Amino acid sequence: MFTSLALLVLAGLTGPLLAGGKRQLAPVLVGELIAGAVLGRTGLHLLNPGTQPLPAFFSLGFAMLMLTAGTEVDLGSKDLRQGAPRAGLAVLVTLAASIPVGLAIGALLQVKPPQLFIVLLAGSSAAVAFPTIQERALTGPAVAMLLAWITLADAMTALVMPLTLTGVGRLPEAILGDALIVAVAAAAIFVGRRLFRTELADEAKRESKHRHWALQLRISVFLLLALAAIAEHTGASLLVAGFAAGIVLRQFHEPHRLVHQLTGLATGFFVPAFFVLLGATLDLNGLVRSPVAMALALTMAVTATAVHVLAAVVAGKERRVPAGLLASAQLGLPAAAAALGLASGALSPPLAAALVAGGCLTLIPATAGAMLLAARGSATEVASESAGGRSPESP
Repeated sequence: MFTSLALLVLAGLTGPLLAGGKRQLAPVLVGELIAGAVLGRTGLHLLNPGTQPLPAFFSLGFAMLMLTAGTEVDLGSKDLRQGAPRAGLAVLVTLAASIPVGLAIGALLQVKPPQLFIVLLAGSSAAVAFPTIQERALTGPAVAMLLAWITLADAMTALVMPLTLTGVGRLPEAILGDALIVAVAAAAIFVGRRLFRTELADEAKRESKHRHWALQLRISVFLLLALAAIAEHTGASLLVAGFAAGIVLRQFHEPHRLVHQLTGLATGFFVPAFFVLLGATLDLNGLVRSPVAMALALTMAVTATAVHVLAAVVAGKERRVPAGLLASAQLGLPAAAAALGLASGALSPPLAAALVAGGCLTLIPATAGAMLLAARGSATEVASESAGGRSPESP
């Protein structure tokens, strides 16, 4: 057991190695997927994701991944309120364009389920876009709309996507399970806001900090596992449970200490473990040998970029094309779809690999969009400084 775990952690280090330094060879998650593929069924067969206790780490990593994505969604955000009208229009345009495109992809390539392609095309990735926006210090009305757009798209697709992989007979049960998770999450926000204002809660926080109990971290993990247990027993998706837990935690604006603790727990082990194990599960040899799977990967990447640029042109006011390119970033959602599809048998290994590959390809236009937004912002700042520093000419 410990040999497999040591190999798992070692493989997870590949991501930071490829992403570190001035010349970033690949995003962290891509490096972890590659390491998993090399060690798994595509390459050396040293890592078997089905060997105990790896399935438990795979599920926990998936839940932690969606929790970190959910923590990017601040329902009370000023940017969300400011950009909501145009963001709502962008989501509607993206969805309207994705429906015929997704159906066409399913019909032309003879792959199923087409409703999954529709949801994936309409989705965005807060886990990719938000850190990029923060790293490059992007600001302005276009960025406010972009933040709200990605938030709305992430929330919508996280709720709907698992249902596209559910059999018709289990669909009512899954919908009820998702509704129960949302209701429990809403109740947790309602009760938590009132409880955290009490003197008892303040005293518990002080005692926890002084005596290193990490009570807030324990409560956060309990919330995640409780929602995951509801998903397990109702037939709902672990994706919805993790995402809802992240949204709940974000609403309390907890101190940076808790954020660092959760980040260390998630990105230090569980999330890399998920991507390494997902990479070990994917059949990249089957992807390369299947013209249909290759075509699906390329088509999903190109059309996802196209529908997001179209939505940005229709809904945006400025820097529309760069904003659309950045909004097209997808990685977490296709990876989640691949994991759920493989577990349920709705997707074959080559098609699951195609979805992940398509998500990785969207990072290319998304990176270009971020660079264009940053370049435009830098040019505007330089022009403003020049205008402000120009002394008036003598008559």
